[in-house]
Amino acid sequence: MAWNEPGGGRNQDPWRGRDGRGQPDLDDVIKKLQDRFGGMLGGGGGNDSGGFGLLALVLGVILAVWFVAGLYRVEQAEEALVLRFGKYHSTESAGLHWNPWGIDSIMKVDVNQRETMPVRATMLTEDQNIVDIDLQVQYVVTDSRNFFLESSSPIDTLRNSVESALRHVVGGSEMDRVLTDGREAIAVEVHQRLQDYLDRYKTGLMVDKLNIEDAHPPKDVKAAFDDVIKAKEDEERVKNEAEAYANQIVPEARGEAQRMIEEANAYKAEIVERAKGQANRFERLYVEYKMAPEVTRRRMYIDTMENVLSNTSKILVDVEGGNNLMYLPLDKL
Repeated sequence: MAWNEPGGGRNQDPWRGRDGRGQPDLDDVIKKLQDRFGGMLGGGGGNDSGGFGLLALVLGVILAVWFVAGLYRVEQAEEALVLRFGKYHSTESAGLHWNPWGIDSIMKVDVNQRETMPVRATMLTEDQNIVDIDLQVQYVVTDSRNFFLESSSPIDTLRNSVESALRHVVGGSEMDRVLTDGREAIAVEVHQRLQDYLDRYKTGLMVDKLNIEDAHPPKDVKAAFDDVIKAKEDEERVKNEAEAYANQIVPEARGEAQRMIEEANAYKAEIVERAKGQANRFERLYVEYKMAPEVTRRRMYIDTMENVLSNTSKILVDVEGGNNLMYLPLDKL
């Protein structure tokens, strides 16, 4: 039979009242609890001392639990942001710390961990072409206070800022620059503008690295764009060949021009010297002519005839009496 089961005229239920009914007597219950806990605390000297000991025990346990609950550890790569009554109080570095539990709240963040965010976006270039761009953004938390308190969603702000910075830079660039040799320069410009946005919005984030992984036209126009790229490559190839040919021909032409100039200068010098010689000869003849005009004229005539007749194979001589004499130089026949 259970201890509280009625029967046999016994009443063993401690919660039953003195009147024998099922309703407990509150004074008896409190007295029995005080007696039991007072005995555990060694307080058999009265109800007042037993109640005080129980209260001290309960308060001590609560205080110990509250103190232990306020202990926390900040790892080497972390920072802990302490909020007191919901407002910023302090920033704790690595180590063991204590803050009053229930009053302060702790938020930890890893300030050394590099996170990577992939971003894919479709952008419009300056020359009204569409390009698909894939990039990777590596970032780290540098200011835990701004990260937790100044921005409601710093990661979403980062993503939106990446797209905004990319749209600004790509929108000011032509498609060829985005797809070819201008990709690295565009990445640098986007990095700088993105960091400016993050600092302005107080996200507490720093962009460690930004790489444009791929940039290509949409699939629908890729074939046509490839043809354009090939045509431009052919244009560049022909241009390079023409420049190489020009680099070969121009020096040769310059050399030929220099040779002709030198020959012309030599011919000029020869003609001038020859003219000077003839002028000197004429001056000497003129002096002789003034001294003996008849003799000089005769000699000039003979010299001239000698020069003329020396190149003639047949000579006709008109002699006195009307008989013509033909002279045939046998050595030239």
